[in-house]
Amino acid sequence: MLSPEQAVFNLGIIVVLALVFDFINGFHDTANAVATAIATGALAPRQAVLIAAVMNFLGALVFTGVAQNIAGNLLHPLNPEQGLKVIMAALVSASAWNLATWRFGLPSSSSHALIGSLAGAAYTAAGNQGIDYDGFTGAFLALVISPPLAFLTGFCVMNIFYVLFHWQILSRSNRRFPLLQRIAAAFQAFGHGSNDAQKTMGIITLALIIAGRQESLQVPLWVKTASAVTIALGTSAGGWRIIRTVATGITKLAPASGFAADLSSALTIFSATVLHLPVSTTHVISSAITGVGAAGGRHTVKWPTVARMLAAWTLTLPLTTVLGSFCYLLLR
Repeated sequence: MLSPEQAVFNLGIIVVLALVFDFINGFHDTANAVATAIATGALAPRQAVLIAAVMNFLGALVFTGVAQNIAGNLLHPLNPEQGLKVIMAALVSASAWNLATWRFGLPSSSSHALIGSLAGAAYTAAGNQGIDYDGFTGAFLALVISPPLAFLTGFCVMNIFYVLFHWQILSRSNRRFPLLQRIAAAFQAFGHGSNDAQKTMGIITLALIIAGRQESLQVPLWVKTASAVTIALGTSAGGWRIIRTVATGITKLAPASGFAADLSSALTIFSATVLHLPVSTTHVISSAITGVGAAGGRHTVKWPTVARMLAAWTLTLPLTTVLGSFCYLLLR
């Protein structure tokens, strides 16, 4: 059993690791909110990143439902020694995966990495008794359903634009869309902060409960503030490798199609936040861009890039599950 001093020490390490993960999440997923606006010229790169940082910060402060879902519905009660090491292992594993995919410019999912790492570490620590399978199933379904939903939304929204503005005048009507795209990009960044930063809040709150520092799922104000500030700082650092992939690697975007992609993904992410469901903002936004591109015909989408992203998405959960298990064994 951990002594009170050891529990406090481990809790401090977890807070640091969680904020490191939050910072990496910020620059890893900056592409989600700003890539389309940069690609169409609606926003200059530095301006786009600044807007994304501010809106991520605000979004992270407003909501806590996803954080409470993560803190209360993924793991069964574990003793402090096991539970705190499970969380440490998951954070190390997820951060390492994010850095590896960032290095190769792949827009993979921080959410998948964290959920997979938690599952692997918890199962290694306590077997089936360590995992709340109902909670994990709900989170998994949200992660799986949201990308095709975003793809369909982007496809439908773009087709509505084609009907309203017609093929022959779409290029001339593009001048109407940059302002709308700036608004949609800001809304999208707000949604990103409202969903992604909550994962860090949920992990820290879970650690506080396991360490016996609080009993409720209420996210403390200092946790919300620290998570919001950290993801905003990470966002301001920029994730230019992934921005290039999302901005130009999936399809050629114009202001109208960029607005359609931003609007579709923002609606999907914000709907999930309201329902307290953790989703991958990376998957949602990339899928919305692909759906918008597919509305113009199969030839308008760069399918090799989409295939690379799908491979990264498919591998993230199983590989981070193994990596989380390995990290727990090292810590034990």
